[in-house]
Amino acid sequence: MIGERPLPAPAGILAPPAGDRVAPWHNALGWLRAFGSLAALAGLAYLVLLAWIYHHQERLIFRPAPLPATHRFALADVHEVAIPVAGATLSALHLRLPNPRGLIFFLHGNSGNAADWLTSTDFYRAANYDLLLLDYRGYGKSGGRIESEEQLRADVRAAWQAVAPAYAGRRTVIYGRSLGTALAAGLAAEVQPDLTILVSPYCSMRQLMRQHHPLLPPALLRYPLATCADAVRIDGPLLLVHGDRDRLIPIAHSEQLAATVPHARLLRLADAAHADVHEFAAYGSELMRTLQALPSNPSEEDD
Repeated sequence: MIGERPLPAPAGILAPPAGDRVAPWHNALGWLRAFGSLAALAGLAYLVLLAWIYHHQERLIFRPAPLPATHRFALADVHEVAIPVAGATLSALHLRLPNPRGLIFFLHGNSGNAADWLTSTDFYRAANYDLLLLDYRGYGKSGGRIESEEQLRADVRAAWQAVAPAYAGRRTVIYGRSLGTALAAGLAAEVQPDLTILVSPYCSMRQLMRQHHPLLPPALLRYPLATCADAVRIDGPLLLVHGDRDRLIPIAHSEQLAATVPHARLLRLADAAHADVHEFAAYGSELMRTLQALPSNPSEEDD
């Protein structure tokens, strides 16, 4: 009230000792130390994440769908083939026609299995080409698991060597789809088939990784799968097919491939995405036209 004396300042145990008063710079130092600890923890977590991705990246790249050993494929003239490789046996489907013009060696994408990728043989019958469709390790009825790019490429090479000799004097076509395009380009550069077809290809897995995961260092990838680097060594005809609405592997990858390989031909499918390119009429008609344009046997090339 008016006229009362003000209360004295707290003393004794109620008054903070002079030495406990915190200077502003001391508060700032505490915050810096806390921030540094959080940054260190975040950095450690990032390193742990990188280590996990490095050692387990097969789980991110490959999405196999196994089939039981008792599964039977029910397509006419399609035979299941067992291909022995180092440490495993691969399963493949082999369409065998009475008098084929040649062979289409099919390397599929990163998901599913041969039963998903071959649901009809009508196209191959109309073109009069046999088909060999390979399941990678862990896919379908193939045993083992994928452990390295070198192993994967060796398996593809072994499958080719198991079937190609039977088609000497006939036309050979190597076809790759999505993930399989890098494997197809690498094999084609080695064996030089009469035709290579790459559907929804990528220039390299490292380039694709930078687009989808820019915060991850490219050196982390143990599967570089350099399609462009192998495609330049393909001497024969090269057909590229890509949907212009593909968000998983943008059509820019095929454009880069076409610029890298001057004799490559690019079919752009308007409104096609990644998984539906085969549903467009232009896809089937262009593949059929390209296959039929190949001479029936080597002697026709000299006529």
